[in-house]
Amino acid sequence: MIKKQSIWALSLFSLILVLSVYYITLPSEIEVSKEKAKVDVSEVTDNSIIATLKTENEEEKNKKEKELQEIIIKEESTKEEKNNAYEELKLLNVLKGQEEEISLKIKNKYKLDNFIKITDDQVRVILIKNDHSVKLASEIMEFTQKCFDKKMYITVKFEKEKE
Repeated sequence: MIKKQSIWALSLFSLILVLSVYYITLPSEIEVSKEKAKVDVSEVTDNSIIATLKTENEEEKNKKEKELQEIIIKEESTKEEKNNAYEELKLLNVLKGQEEEISLKIKNKYKLDNFIKITDDQVRVILIKNDHSVKLASEIMEFTQKCFDKKMYITVKFEKEKE
């Protein structure tokens, strides 16, 4: 017959093993997201305004990502700090995906170079178009809102094409 102490020790050991594997494999998942980010930067359009905005946004997100990874990897960090950093890192990756998805949808539907930045409940849309149209801006706002479940505050700005 197995003693209660043996079961307890085995359960504790199993839990420690699972958590160890979780934290060891976590940095490799982060490396995969870094590789994806590098691929995304190479897909920047020729328009210098959009390229500049995308580069700045990517650098900002990469900096934040690096800070969060350091918290996760640091041995001094508490479990709560690591979990919060991990959740924030997941949210950051979700936002990146949403920005890319909306940008691609606008490019496909309206044939316009664009830049999308999502911050909390705000979405900033910058379109490259010489003539400014209130109707187009309104359409883009409605189109963008349909991509979200909750109410977002969407701004649309037009930039002139570089010659």
